[in-house]
Amino acid sequence: MTRELVVLGTASAVPTRHRNHNGYLLRWDGQGFLFDPGEGTQRQMTRAGVGSHDVTWICVTHFHGDHCLGVPGIVQRIARDGVAHPVQAAYPASGETYWRRLRHASVFADTQVIAERPVSGELATFDAGPVTLTARPLSHPVEAYGYRLDEPDGRRMIPALLRERGVEGPLIGRLQREGTVTAPDGSAVRLEDCSEPRPGQSAAFVMDTRLCDGVFALADGVDLLVIESTFLSGEAALAADYGHLTAAHAGRVAAESGVRRLVLTHVSERYGPDDEPRFVEEAGAFFDGDIVLAQDLARVPVPRRA
Repeated sequence: MTRELVVLGTASAVPTRHRNHNGYLLRWDGQGFLFDPGEGTQRQMTRAGVGSHDVTWICVTHFHGDHCLGVPGIVQRIARDGVAHPVQAAYPASGETYWRRLRHASVFADTQVIAERPVSGELATFDAGPVTLTARPLSHPVEAYGYRLDEPDGRRMIPALLRERGVEGPLIGRLQREGTVTAPDGSAVRLEDCSEPRPGQSAAFVMDTRLCDGVFALADGVDLLVIESTFLSGEAALAADYGHLTAAHAGRVAAESGVRRLVLTHVSERYGPDDEPRFVEEAGAFFDGDIVLAQDLARVPVPRRA
């Protein structure tokens, strides 16, 4: 199954010639989590080779325009394309008025597939198919939430042990479903006899925020962390004033949280292509793992299981 981040846009408040407004589609085992669709997301999806039928969740962190002004186009495209499956929409409950304005921004033939899931409080969790979706509050001038996906732990079958106990064919599936089967020789075989623990994978999406407890809770031990890195360290005071992170902050979060792959994004328009290596360098001063500076239309795989 596919587990990858499709990067649709990577700019912060103002899009540039090289970076579209925010937009990120995390594809995960048949589910599609569309985070913070800014202006132009619908066209970026076309350029990236993904469509409205790939979206099963729309997750908005907050209602600043660069994180939500693409919602009307996505909502109307879902209706126009006749998407039949349910689409859940998570967003801060305090922004209900803004959601309603975006959801019904113009005349169109609406459908009933979108279900609202407003988020409030210190922790909200949702059943999202193969994963649990969690939202936690961040620290920004307006109420903002970050999101995290967690796959449940499972077990990995060990072919040599299955053969040793004579478990093959349909018996393997039964063993996985029921936890125990009777082998051809009459012996009882337990799931633990032929498998080993397989930790579930996880990913987190952290946008506009200062450092806070929510950032570290969302990032804790994830395989993939997508995190805003609006500024370089020289603008740390400005970042704090406006409720943002620097690339160095992102590196510190990744290092202290045990992240496997770090994706830096949400880059201020003040920085051009020549500045880009500095983002990786500043994050790398704290984090010695895999660092990706997101580029529009790139695809970033979730790391394979450790």
